[in-house]
Amino acid sequence: MTRATVIEGAARTFERLGYGNASLTDIAETAAVTKGALYFHFKSKEELAKAVIDEQHIRVRATSEAILSGGHSPLTSMILLCRHFAEQLLVDPIVRAGIRLTLEASAFEGSVKEPYEDWVSTMQLLASQGQDRNEINPSIDAEVIARYVVASFTGVQLVSDVLTGRIDLLQRVNDMWTILLPALGAAENAVRLLPEILQSGNH
Repeated sequence: MTRATVIEGAARTFERLGYGNASLTDIAETAAVTKGALYFHFKSKEELAKAVIDEQHIRVRATSEAILSGGHSPLTSMILLCRHFAEQLLVDPIVRAGIRLTLEASAFEGSVKEPYEDWVSTMQLLASQGQDRNEINPSIDAEVIARYVVASFTGVQLVSDVLTGRIDLLQRVNDMWTILLPALGAAENAVRLLPEILQSGNH
């Protein structure tokens, strides 16, 4: 339990202060553990940062797996993956901290590519399946679609964070898909049903 407590405290500290400004003392105080307990589980701030990113990836992936097994169409799954990721950013400090740390990764050693590579791979598979089902224009390369969707979401959440502290994030994600669906050549009924799909993301 202490390890999870330390990771939670580290996430809250990294989210608030950033990697560079956070100290192990700050993290121990936020987690309400002794430095000895912290060092028992983690030997350095860098190790803690990687643990937060790993935990963020686990949480987002668990949500993704639930959506992917929900019987939705490929395109609907793509939309819901973004919607639920946005909701996690709003409520889960570990997810927020993990995203901040990936943007600050140049401050510590180690690759932070895996969460993005997983997300692109999942989106590419869904895009390809959507093309097979005539939901998405087949003339657009599925990998290009996947990378663009992931990049779009990343940019949308970052700008939302800077401008409003993510208060408007769900609306901005809705706007993103309102623009992307016609550009992807999505079937007209998918565009029409977008509000209903997004509403289903609340449950």
